[in-house]
Amino acid sequence: MTETAVYAAGGVVWRIVDDKVCVLVIHRTKYRDITLPKGKVDPGEMLAETAVREIREETGIRVSLGVPVGVSRYRLPSKRTKIVHYWAAEATDAAIRSSAFVPNKEIAAIEWLSPKKALMRLSYPVDVEIVENFLRLIDEGVLRTFPIVALRHAKAVSREEWKGKDAARPLAPRGKKQANSIVGPLLAFGVRRIVSSPATRCMKTVAPLSSALGRTIDTTKLISQDAWEEGKSDARTVIGDRVRSRRPAVLCSHGPVLPDILSELALATGTLRGSYLGSASALEPAAFSVVHLSVDNPGSGIVTIETHTPKV
Repeated sequence: MTETAVYAAGGVVWRIVDDKVCVLVIHRTKYRDITLPKGKVDPGEMLAETAVREIREETGIRVSLGVPVGVSRYRLPSKRTKIVHYWAAEATDAAIRSSAFVPNKEIAAIEWLSPKKALMRLSYPVDVEIVENFLRLIDEGVLRTFPIVALRHAKAVSREEWKGKDAARPLAPRGKKQANSIVGPLLAFGVRRIVSSPATRCMKTVAPLSSALGRTIDTTKLISQDAWEEGKSDARTVIGDRVRSRRPAVLCSHGPVLPDILSELALATGTLRGSYLGSASALEPAAFSVVHLSVDNPGSGIVTIETHTPKV
């Protein structure tokens, strides 16, 4: 019988100093090594929120996640496999200034290094590989990105159980739990703008996020299921607005509308369409796909897409 894997998450935290990229490494007290900030998943957490929490706990810096930069796997002394997911994460000047880091029993020091120096000084080959993946983002000119998140509404009461209008169908008890569980992961990607179908099940899905952000929900019938069924939906207009804004946003919609949203994201950014769009739009209730786009040149295509499904 194989032992279950240990899951963890972290990041390649970066900043620009004098027009040059620097990355953050940590010096661990107990192990006397130099590594990337990371840590184990807490019960109920999704990987993205683990990464943000661990980076803040170990470095004092609050970040939003950018593009995923790889997964490392290695054997622990216990013979279990440790699987660590990493993201690129920019440290803004404001976040660095507000960091309250002091050396402690876990982390002796944090240090900003050029990527070249980091590659030489990191203690483990798995970390080197992650930083090499990160360097490809620089080479390709897509280091600075912003996310547009396509979110399917959480589990709703079934049509058979509901006697009223379909648009008024509420969330099931499981759906309410899902809506709360995705707040942390969506915040991890720096989402600030919330756009939703006016259907009750969509509005209730993003209500906890709206409350956490202290921001209102922008509703639009253009991505509603009613409009889609009547042939009046218009994902293109909604996506065009979001891509032009170059700001992190989440779009909460319905299963039948999601393929249009992903397709329009590809078209708006000059991305070749393929089967990956089908995978990214075939979401379970409360699951979401994060579409990363270049801040400097959104028309250069989708940088990458990652999909997250709540554990609830």
